[in-house]
Amino acid sequence: MAVLKFRVYYEEDEAVYRDVVIKHKQTFAELHAAILKAWEFDNKHQATFYRSNDNWDRGREISLEQYDKPYKAPPLLMADTTIGSEIFDTNQKFIYVYDFNKNWTFLLELINVSKEENKSITYPATSRVEGIGPQQYGTRSLLGDKFVDIEEKYDLSKGEDGFGEEGDEDSDSGLFDNEGAGSDSGEDF
Repeated sequence: MAVLKFRVYYEEDEAVYRDVVIKHKQTFAELHAAILKAWEFDNKHQATFYRSNDNWDRGREISLEQYDKPYKAPPLLMADTTIGSEIFDTNQKFIYVYDFNKNWTFLLELINVSKEENKSITYPATSRVEGIGPQQYGTRSLLGDKFVDIEEKYDLSKGEDGFGEEGDEDSDSGLFDNEGAGSDSGEDF
């Protein structure tokens, strides 16, 4: 059974992506769930895929369900459509849109096809994570929850311009004691 590897780019930053592997007989509903898991999004909103090309034009729609909106052609449904049935090119592309209010858009590109599946992997799966992805509801700090600990430890909320009064009273604290080191000692560093 063929295993397909898709690189799923965050539309706003191509350096941020997730690689998702899935069997060609699995459905777009399973790919949809795998993408949400890879990006740590919940599964509470509407979603759709579009078959695409090298210019990232939106083609045939593969939707989670038929929504109350005008369609040029009725959409294929994710639960009924296998991934392999929509692969027409060796570097097939899809556009994935999640949460039509927030309009999260991801670009999928087929980057590898393997004939052998790995028995230790439950498909679909995330095989690579690159970059810090967007957070679905708000912002994600590089420090995450650790920033709160730093803020409390150093009390960053007090003092003007971010400076406290520590170290002002006794500037000769011994922290920079040069005894036994320096250019006079003849040691090379």
